[in-house]
Amino acid sequence: MSFSENTDLVVTAVRAALSTVEDPELGLDIVSLGLVYAVERDGDHVRVVHTLTSMGCPLGPVIERDIADALAGVEGVGSVEVELVFDPPWSPEKMSDDARFLLGVYV
Repeated sequence: MSFSENTDLVVTAVRAALSTVEDPELGLDIVSLGLVYAVERDGDHVRVVHTLTSMGCPLGPVIERDIADALAGVEGVGSVEVELVFDPPWSPEKMSDDARFLLGVYV
């Protein structure tokens, strides 16, 4: 399988669906928090590469399940692979300006 990041309508829909997935501890979506590193598509197979705010986050499995659930209804997505990585490590600089403002984070 050869994955490639692209900006087609399915990837756009996947990113929109991912923005509905909240980090349960912070109450903000994983896209705004900068936790989604890549969305790759090969046909109807989508791979989401993401991280957590900390390696010891006990809610990782919940977020992974929520990602799969959010993408289950996206037209053009037949199967989903969710990959958790810790390299590069997450930092507050990866958050959107709005997310940093809402959390009171100044970098």
